[in-house]
Amino acid sequence: MSVPHEPSRPADRRARLQGRPVDFCPAPPPEADRGTVRRITVVGEEILSRPCQEVTEFGNPRLSALIDDMFLTMHMADGAGLAANQVGVDLRLFVYDCPDDDGIRHVGHIVNPVLEPPAPSSRRLIDDDEGCLSVPGATMPVPRTDHAVVHGVDKNGTPLVIEGTGYFARCLQHETDHLLGHTYLDRLSRRDRKNALQQMADRRDDVFARRATKAAGHTR
Repeated sequence: MSVPHEPSRPADRRARLQGRPVDFCPAPPPEADRGTVRRITVVGEEILSRPCQEVTEFGNPRLSALIDDMFLTMHMADGAGLAANQVGVDLRLFVYDCPDDDGIRHVGHIVNPVLEPPAPSSRRLIDDDEGCLSVPGATMPVPRTDHAVVHGVDKNGTPLVIEGTGYFARCLQHETDHLLGHTYLDRLSRRDRKNALQQMADRRDDVFARRATKAAGHTR
């Protein structure tokens, strides 16, 4: 998921790391300093249109390295969330560094996420602008609930429950959709989808150039 404006990620004392309140959250999180930038897949590639496989092995260096790479790739692309199939990996996993509507920063990852069905009180859909790192340059209003709860585990297999409201709830729903083989384009009318694809065609080269410049300037 992409952010609606150029992100500002100061050291934030109003932060939640893996769903737990913390007094300090660095900018960017330490995972990003350990990673390697990977290519982000683009809508139309087959891996984005099929459900991802469950992760079955935990606590291994390969999974940790993938998460580190995803954090760095997300930050280099100015993203708020990134699913594994967006870096060409067929696994049920996403990372996030996303604010909610109260300005609280949420940072973490979740493996094998399952979105909890919305409670009756939170079933009202809200249209708000949404972008995607795999649909570069396009932004469209997408209906989502204002509250989301995702169950899963962390990279070591420890159970996690991540809850979000506002923009962070939108992020959790967006990234879970990716792992089911859907992009936000699938939630649009035919007319709006055509509009989004035209936006991407018009702007993708500029987006790719900005990403390349930022990645080239990254130093360890």
